[in-house]
This record gives sequence, C-alpha cells and structure tokens, in this order.
Amino acid sequence: QVQLVESGGGLVQAGGSLRLSCAASGRSIGSYAMGWFRQAPGKEREFVVAISYGGSTTRYSDSVKGRFTISRDNAKNTVYLQMNSLKPEDTAIYYCSTGPNTLVLSTGKVDYWGQGTQVTVSS
Repeated sequence: QVQLVESGGGLVQAGGSLRLSCAASGRSIGSYAMGWFRQAPGKEREFVVAISYGGSTTRYSDSVKGRFTISRDNAKNTVYLQMNSLKPEDTAIYYCSTGPNTLVLSTGKVDYWGQGTQVTVSS
C-alpha cells in the first residue's frame, strides 16, 4: 500500500505560480511512475502530467505543456508540480497518483490516489 498526501494548493491570481508537493508513505515510490490529475467542478478528472520512476521520461497534457513542470525526489519519496503562468481554467482539485509507467498512467489507470489539493486561480 502507498499513501499519498498532496499539499501546496491555494488561491493565486492569474499569471501567478504555485508548487504542489506529494509525499508518499507506506512504500518507496522509487519503482513507480508518478503523476498528477485534476478535476474541475462539473468536469471529469483529467490527466495533467506524469514522470517515470527514474525521472528521465515525462508526459504532459497539451493544456499545461510549457507552463507546468513535474519533478521527483525518490530519496524524499516526494513528487512536485511547479505550476507557472496559471490561468483561471487551471482551477481544479489536483490529485497525485502512481502507476506502472507514464503511458499507462496517462490513460487513467492508476494504482493509488491522493486525497487532492484545491487550486483556485482568480482572474
């Protein structure tokens, strides 16, 4: 079992930045791909970004490419999401997740979910 706890969400103005963290416990995340999904009010949960277990491969959705950056520190069992140039349409609950690889993760086949952290971008 892996427990995932997200933090770092909050309220920010459009154009601002936030950094989300996801701390894992229970097992080492070193063998998992890690990813972030988000769900806006009234919408389905959507894939945002994923990173391979070694950090060499990343996969981004087109909507965040060039603005968001995922990274991981396996020694700290933590994955990060740096979000820059935020837009009101980025407002959502952001969920951390694990999966076998970035491709499978991007399809929504997730092994474990975090509880989510709210990100609100005001215009």
